Amino acid sequence: MTAKEGSALTDVPIVKSKASASNPQVLQPRAWPAPKGYANGMAAEGRLVVTGGVIGWDTQGILPTDFVLQVRQALSNISEILAEGGARPEHLVRLTWYVVDIEEYLANLKELGRTYRDVFGSHYPAMALVQVVRLVEKVARVEIEATAVVPR
Repeated sequence: MTAKEGSALTDVPIVKSKASASNPQVLQPRAWPAPKGYANGMAAEGRLVVTGGVIGWDTQGILPTDFVLQVRQALSNISEILAEGGARPEHLVRLTWYVVDIEEYLANLKELGRTYRDVFGSHYPAMALVQVVRLVEKVARVEIEATAVVPR
């Protein structure tokens, strides 16, 4: 995932430390430019917590039609799943986003950055963004998979 110049996504602070009992390690090759809004790689030790593909429906099974609102709810749903496994957003090491319209994603970068930080804070794991033809739920615009590592 790369951000357009002038996007609202922020630089990821590069911490040169080993994975600790409480924090994943950001993997950033020295000569590479710093990514905005994601990490190139992560390393962590602990218990693995994974989600399936999570969409933005609420507890009633209702999906908003707005893309950013679907993202907000999907991220909130991921946060709830992580909590069930004893994980928090700072334990995330990977997110894979599936979107049906990459232009819709790119057109909403500023608002998506705010939404992401509202739900997960300033922790940016490794991420991938993939455009797909459609998702299982026809009205879903985004589906996100998450991987977290809970320190032992």
